[in-house]
Amino acid sequence: MQIYLAVTPAEAQEAARCHCALAHVAYCIGPESTLLRQNLLLQTRGGILSITDRDAPFIASPEQLAAAALRECGRRSYGGVLLDFEQPPAPDRLAFAQALARRLAPRPLYVPEGYASVHGAISLVCTALSGGSFLQYLQEAAGARGGAGNLALDVQRLRMDFLLPAETGEGRPLSQQEFQALVDRESPAVFFSQDLCARYFTYTRDGETHFVLFDDADTLQQKLRAGSSLGFSAAFLMYPEVRDLLPRLFPGSRT
Repeated sequence: MQIYLAVTPAEAQEAARCHCALAHVAYCIGPESTLLRQNLLLQTRGGILSITDRDAPFIASPEQLAAAALRECGRRSYGGVLLDFEQPPAPDRLAFAQALARRLAPRPLYVPEGYASVHGAISLVCTALSGGSFLQYLQEAAGARGGAGNLALDVQRLRMDFLLPAETGEGRPLSQQEFQALVDRESPAVFFSQDLCARYFTYTRDGETHFVLFDDADTLQQKLRAGSSLGFSAAFLMYPEVRDLLPRLFPGSRT
């Protein structure tokens, strides 16, 4: 399983010290179906191209945009493309993804789960699970998509505070600072959930019980191993989310 660190141009040089490939979060969609590039270093080569649709206009010419992405892959020796699309699938986005998948083959195109209908694309599966069995979740996803080779892990570092009873299964996301302040204040006993492949602890405030579920280097490594053992094709980690964990995630790292 290929592991990618998703990095901005400002993070790329530091992240290159790690022994894994980079997904260059440096591209967006501009007016008239153009591909815009941030201030990427001229010598940047290898890894994959990552395109966001944040604040993107309507894609009037999906084929033109797909051709631009393909040319950039050739110039930079990118081995594939990641569509880091945040908006719900729309016809113009779907048409672009389909055109790009066709032109890019046999190089991979990684897409959000909502774009799983794009023929030939590899869809992402989020690892931030708050209920059920993590392994079963991956197995069911693989079964639904015709095999784990058609999937990649979207490794999101879980830090979530649930007010019990958590009937909706939704909690409040915690920033790193909030999480650390909570741990420092509560000094909790921490446990490991084999099913969720995550750590957790509980605490009480104002007479209410809270359940905090979180990832650390060990749980993320276990999630990566689970995906690899099932045959997932790749895994993506956001560099800012795991920067402090890199020496343990990748022992050969020089960060």
